[in-house]
Amino acid sequence: MTQVQDQGTRRERLEVNVRKYDPAERAQLTAVMAKAFDDDPIANWFAAQDAKRAQRVHDFMDVGLRITAPHEEIYTTDGIRGGACWAPPGKWKMGLVQQLGLLPAIVRTATLRRVPAIMGGLAAIEKKHPHAPHWYLLALGVDPDLQGNGIGTQLMAPVLERCDREGTPAYLESSKERNLPLYERNGFKVTEEFRVPNGGPPVWLMWRDPK
Repeated sequence: MTQVQDQGTRRERLEVNVRKYDPAERAQLTAVMAKAFDDDPIANWFAAQDAKRAQRVHDFMDVGLRITAPHEEIYTTDGIRGGACWAPPGKWKMGLVQQLGLLPAIVRTATLRRVPAIMGGLAAIEKKHPHAPHWYLLALGVDPDLQGNGIGTQLMAPVLERCDREGTPAYLESSKERNLPLYERNGFKVTEEFRVPNGGPPVWLMWRDPK
């Protein structure tokens, strides 16, 4: 389950200080990521489209932080302008205990009635996931008011630089076609366009070989 949300029209680069996320910043980062993903197709497929939609998208992003937090590979900026949530090689797949622990949050986001369809769609995405060792970008989000200033590239940089040093590929899934140029500028290439079953949107699977 990965979605990314970043830049549209490119503007002058805004330099930010990228650093590791502090768990004490969870509420702030979740709020910024929810803003970034408010119109994201995967987030809005996952979240029930009712009067509580905005809160459900917020809960969806909180689930993403909870999935990646144990790996301690979440990056943000001073002032919490956005975030990049990564899973290291071999750590992208959730175990049964972790899935069960997230089930209440998933129900809050999707509603109980939709859980079987959502879980089926996520399982289909997981089947497409490569098994060769790689870093997995679960989510990339930038405050909508600051998108287009190069912050997304800067948020990805620490892990992509590590990939290049260690000779390790990276992988992501994007549900917004307009974000593909951002990832292509950073070395990713589309390997497949895939429509998520059970009413889900198209997603673009992207792979990056180390430089």
